Amino acid sequence: MRLHLLLPLLITACTTATPPPPPVAMTARAGQSAPQPPVAALDYPKTRRVDLVETLFGATIADPYRWLETDVRNEPQVRSWVEAQNRVTDAFLATLPTRDDFKKRITELYDYERFGIPEKNAGRYFYTRNNGLQNQSALYVRESLKGEPRMLIDPNTWSDDGATALGEWVASEQGDKLAYGIQEGGTDWRTVRVLDVASAKPLADEVKWVKFSNLAWAKDGSGFYYSRFPEPKSGAAFQSLNEDHRVYFHKVGTPQSADRLVFATPRQPKLNNFAQVSDDGRWLIVSSSSGTDDRYEVSLVDLRRPGARPRVLIRGFDNNWSYIGNRGSTFYFITDRDAPRQKIVTLDISRPKPVPATTVAEDKATLQSGDLVGGKLIASYLKDARSEVRVHALTGALERTIPLPGIGTATGLDGEYDDPETFFAFTSFNRPTTIYRYDTRAGEVTSWEEPRLLFSPDDYKVEQVFYTSKDGTRVPMFIIRKAGTSGPAPALLYGYGGFDIAVTPSYSPTRLAWLEKGGVYAVANLRGGGEYGKEWHDAGRLANKQNVFDDFIAAGEYLKANGIATPNGLAIEGRSNGGLLVGAVVNQRPDLIDAAHAAVGVMDMLRFDQFTAGRYWVDDYGYPNKEADFKTLIAYSPYHNIEPGVDYPPVLVTTADTDDRVVPGHSFKYIAALQAADPGGDPHLIRIETRAGHGSGKPTTKIIEEAADVYAFLARFTGLE
Repeated sequence: MRLHLLLPLLITACTTATPPPPPVAMTARAGQSAPQPPVAALDYPKTRRVDLVETLFGATIADPYRWLETDVRNEPQVRSWVEAQNRVTDAFLATLPTRDDFKKRITELYDYERFGIPEKNAGRYFYTRNNGLQNQSALYVRESLKGEPRMLIDPNTWSDDGATALGEWVASEQGDKLAYGIQEGGTDWRTVRVLDVASAKPLADEVKWVKFSNLAWAKDGSGFYYSRFPEPKSGAAFQSLNEDHRVYFHKVGTPQSADRLVFATPRQPKLNNFAQVSDDGRWLIVSSSSGTDDRYEVSLVDLRRPGARPRVLIRGFDNNWSYIGNRGSTFYFITDRDAPRQKIVTLDISRPKPVPATTVAEDKATLQSGDLVGGKLIASYLKDARSEVRVHALTGALERTIPLPGIGTATGLDGEYDDPETFFAFTSFNRPTTIYRYDTRAGEVTSWEEPRLLFSPDDYKVEQVFYTSKDGTRVPMFIIRKAGTSGPAPALLYGYGGFDIAVTPSYSPTRLAWLEKGGVYAVANLRGGGEYGKEWHDAGRLANKQNVFDDFIAAGEYLKANGIATPNGLAIEGRSNGGLLVGAVVNQRPDLIDAAHAAVGVMDMLRFDQFTAGRYWVDDYGYPNKEADFKTLIAYSPYHNIEPGVDYPPVLVTTADTDDRVVPGHSFKYIAALQAADPGGDPHLIRIETRAGHGSGKPTTKIIEEAADVYAFLARFTGLE
């Protein structure tokens, strides 16, 4: 039920602006062996500095590049700056010897058939499929399990550049209609349409300004429930704060202006409100939250009583309460109340004040999800950041564990209580996603769709190690490399560490191209994530955020000290909250890092809450306008902790003009400060994509081009040939 708003220091380092130092020759950073061959100092675009200084809690804070926060679509000066930066970056990337090779091989590795998990409704099977190099996956339906596929929606016909994507979609209970979201240029906004499944023709229905929403059909198929924000002011759609999230019902065949308001919290405009229809169709379950934490107040709307006032079932915002199904008045929830790694409880809503009863108790493994399928209760767990799936009776008694192909990630396992058939996807670092069918009655797993591989998974070894962080905490890390190899090699270390998000094994064609060249890929499961439940998350957020950076630094030190990474061959990478991670670690340990890629990162920790979804992130980061939180934030904010005279490693920042999750101004300001502080040192470049956003919906062609650029950059400065 989590809102995936991913991304989304010393006070003395944040005083008034200091003129940049004169150009210096590139030298080896302290503690390293001989660096890679130097490059000539780059002629960066001149970035205008403004005399903007604020005093916050007694600290003097300069923000000379705030003008770069302005939306690139509406400000000609920002647009000119973006174009100038891209020209410098493109010219440098064109000189990289492995760029064309990476692009060619990544294109080949992407060219395989990929399937999504099917959704079954009234005997029809709805699923996505990509033939390999299509920019967007298309939506198909089969009339039976082994029936002939029929295309329903091909988003590749929606735009010339492939940047218009199919977003969320869900079929009605009868399987005759389908509600689907259209995502334009990577934005989080959706326009929802309705499709007639028999004819594969869209109906006239159009619902706009939908964001961070479920699409939940009424059981009779008359319409669907959704959440939306008010229409933003002209020119503010990609930067204004998202407030006043309301739940509406859209009746098929009527205009949006006739949609019925079902649930709203006008006295608490910062709440998010999401709607689900109960298994029996009688109740609308509305989960309200104030941020990114799984802390919900749950309300029920009786759909058999038009106009009935919502009933608060769970009051307060103290714990996770994720609805997973019901049998009559018995409702099943996942909760972390008195269970940091979560458990499954039931509530009898026929009682005025229902008391939770434990059905599946908390385990050493971390409970992730559950559903009622085929008369069983299926629960998915994380055990040291890898999936384990268990089948329980409704009483909670464990019946069996579903066998998985190895160390990896299983997702899906949704379905109906009266239907024994469910599906799940399995993937690992060396295994592309395969779709499996599971029969709850027979207890059998069979392959439904399996990709044709362009390599042998056995050629690559996936291992898990545990290393010690600065404060003695034991942290897991996956290490992937060619089988049968040993000894140091250029290594790419990935991390995230935030928002209770677990980073689990998954396949990536771009990553495989790095491994094929003899590189090592490592994923550190940092504190702040969801690998070990609430306590692991809490240990890496708010005042504990420095633990995340310490964990990542310790992972890099482990890779070098144990002869896995070469002495001058460690690259780091992170996206969104992971981009913040990269920026902070580059500032704190420039001697350790040999190259860095910071993607769509949160770089200004004093102003993140001023734009779009940024206000939600206070759950993990804290409030910049509260003194205690401010002191924590200013201590690691990437933008504010760049110091003149420091020999920073090569850094490539990537962002996109339509990113309305982490607005690109974060990346713009950070790279401007880095270029000014170290103008004659290693390359500090920014790659700014057009008609793309935070990552979701990005066309395959843009994914391949960006990956080739990034990996060629990291290869150049780690010695990967």
